[in-house]
Amino acid sequence: MSNTESSDIIALTIFGIATIALLFGFILYFVFGYRSKQRDNQLLISQKAEIDLQKTTIENTLSELKAAQKLLIQSEKLASLGEITAGIAHEIQNPLNFVNNFSEITNELFIDLKNELKPLQTNENSNYLEELISDIEGNLTKINLHGNRASNIVKSMLLHSRENSGQLESTDVNKLIDEYLRLAYHGLRAQDKSFNAQMNTQFDEKITPIKLMAQDIGRVFLNIITNAFQAVNDKSKIITDFSPIIKITTQKLDSSIEILVQDNGFGIPKANLDKIFQPFFTTKPAGQGTGLGLSLAYDIVKAHGGDITLDTIENEGTTFRITLPTEIKK
Repeated sequence: MSNTESSDIIALTIFGIATIALLFGFILYFVFGYRSKQRDNQLLISQKAEIDLQKTTIENTLSELKAAQKLLIQSEKLASLGEITAGIAHEIQNPLNFVNNFSEITNELFIDLKNELKPLQTNENSNYLEELISDIEGNLTKINLHGNRASNIVKSMLLHSRENSGQLESTDVNKLIDEYLRLAYHGLRAQDKSFNAQMNTQFDEKITPIKLMAQDIGRVFLNIITNAFQAVNDKSKIITDFSPIIKITTQKLDSSIEILVQDNGFGIPKANLDKIFQPFFTTKPAGQGTGLGLSLAYDIVKAHGGDITLDTIENEGTTFRITLPTEIKK
């Protein structure tokens, strides 16, 4: 083999080794580069997930802050409304007392006047006097009726605006509910003799007495139950084959008591749900409600550290859910 051929072989060998080394280098570069890209992609995915989580957390925090701000504004509005309501009610109460007192006195005097006029009646003036007496008597009745109605509104306003200073006392909730259930039923029966309803109660016997302001919570039960009775009574006057049913259930939870008051009335329209606990909102005809009952009930339950909500289905009924903590912090 000549020197030239030997040199060519060596050159080719070196070239081959260099090519293989270069190829191997490229393979290593691409392998490590690919793995590096994978790590970078995983890092980017991880960072994106963290950013999304932080974004979600921030959005949730903002939502909570907005909700808290809304509640604070509502609370401040209600506090201001309470002060204004108390001021107006006190200003109205005094002249209203005069109206009611004088209407009662005038009614008594009018009875005496009727007796005095009887001997003076003649054939000529008999019809006129009877008509005049009837008109005056009717006017006095209306004055007395609407004066008492105004007095009830003022009393409700004062009750709504006053700060609660009642004492906590150990109370059997089941017994308290049963007492106000009977009171509400007989109260409506006194107004409407045709009223009737089936009353179902399921009281959890595991519920032990808890400390609460019994008189105030009693007002809550009386108002909610009375509303339920009125709802089924209204429906019974429209639907002839309707069977009014009121169901009250109590249940002992971990650290609270749940009370459900269910009726099978017409339910509450969706348009009214946001306003149902607002002061002076009522769907009852004029003269049949002040619109303060549910608002007052809401304030009382909240003052006890509890909650009051409702579920309703139009034409099927409404369920009020009252939750009271077993240990109330005053």
